[in-house]
Amino acid sequence: MKVMVVAGARPNFMKIAPVVAELERRGHETVLVHTGQHYDTSMSQSFFDDLGIRPPDHFLGVGGGSHAAQTARIMERFEPVLLEAKPDWVLVPGDVNSTLGASLVTVKLKTQLGTQLAHLEAGLRSHDWRMPEEINRVLTDRCSDLLLTPSRDAHANLAAEGIDEDRVHFVGNVMIDTLLLRLDAARERDYAGTLGLERDGYVAATLHRPSNVDEAGPLRVCLEALARIAEKMPVVLPMHPRTRQRAEAFGFGDLLSGITATEPLGYLEMLSITDGARVMLTDSGGLQEETTVLGVPCVTLREQTERPITIEQGTNRLAPWPLTVDGIIASFEEALAQPRRPVGENCPEGWDGRASERLVGALESVRMPAVAVGA
Repeated sequence: MKVMVVAGARPNFMKIAPVVAELERRGHETVLVHTGQHYDTSMSQSFFDDLGIRPPDHFLGVGGGSHAAQTARIMERFEPVLLEAKPDWVLVPGDVNSTLGASLVTVKLKTQLGTQLAHLEAGLRSHDWRMPEEINRVLTDRCSDLLLTPSRDAHANLAAEGIDEDRVHFVGNVMIDTLLLRLDAARERDYAGTLGLERDGYVAATLHRPSNVDEAGPLRVCLEALARIAEKMPVVLPMHPRTRQRAEAFGFGDLLSGITATEPLGYLEMLSITDGARVMLTDSGGLQEETTVLGVPCVTLREQTERPITIEQGTNRLAPWPLTVDGIIASFEEALAQPRRPVGENCPEGWDGRASERLVGALESVRMPAVAVGA
C-alpha cells in the first residue's frame, strides 16, 4: 500500500509523526509531503527534529499569504507531486489550508488516478463559519472517502451532514500517541526550570486566533488579564509571531512587561511547559486536548470549541464570551481551584497512545470504490 501523507502547519506534525512511523513499521510505502505552510526553524523544523520525523520527500515551499493565495499555491504545487506518485491513499490531517488544498486536488484527480482521500481528525465542528478552520474541515470531510474520527461525538456531526456511516471510522486521537511517547523526554527538558519556575508554580498561556490578536481591543483584554494574573502567579506566554507583531504595533509592551514572553517553542519545550503548568489559558485547539490528558486545568479563550469532549470529560472550560478582563480572571480562578488530575485519568475513548495503530489498520482494511463527491 502506498500512502501519501500531507502536512504543512505546526499542528499537523504531532498528528503525522506516529502515523508515518506506524505505516513504515508495517512495511507500507510512505510519501511525505511538507507544504511549507509554516516554515521557519521554530515553527517547523524544530518539530521535525523533536518528533523524529524523517525529512520530507517533497517540500512545496508555499509560505504565507492570504487564505486564497496560500490555498491556491498549495493546489498548484501539490498537483504534479500527486500525478507523479499515484498513491493508493492521500492522508490529510486537521483543518489548515494545506488540508483543504491537498484534498481538493486529490478529489479532482480521483477518476484519473484511483487515489482515495482519508481525513485524519474528521468530524470536529465548532459550528462557527467565521473560522477558516471550520470551512476547511467541513469541505475536507465532504471530499473524503474515509473519515477518521478522534472522538465519538464527531460521528453525530457527520451523520447530521448526511455523511454515509460506512465512510466513517473511529480511531482515536493520534496527537495523544505523540504526547505519551514524548512526555518523558519533555520532562527531562524541563524548560520551565530554565526560566527559574517550579512545577505547578506558574500559568502557561498561548494566543494566536485572529479573533483574539488581530484587533487592538480583544488583544488588550487578553494581555491585560494575563498581566493581572501574573501579579499573583508567574505567566509564561510563548508568542506566536503574529501575536508579537500585533502587540508591538498596538503599543502593548507595557502589558507584556510582567509576563515571561518567549519566542515560539519547539514541541518538547511546549509540552514541558504545558505539563508543568498549574493552569493553561489558550485559544489553541490542540492544547485543549493535551491538557485533558495531562490533567492540567485549562481555560479556553474562545466563543466555542470544536472539541466539546474536553469540557464534558476533561479539564477544559470556556471563558465567558465576549471576553473581558474580569471574565478571564474569574475563569482562571475557577480553574486554579480545580485539582490537577493524574496523567491519563478519565480520558476520552481512544486517547490511549494506540490511535495510529487503529488508523493504519483502517487504511489496510478499507478498500472502497471511489464515491461520488457530495453523495
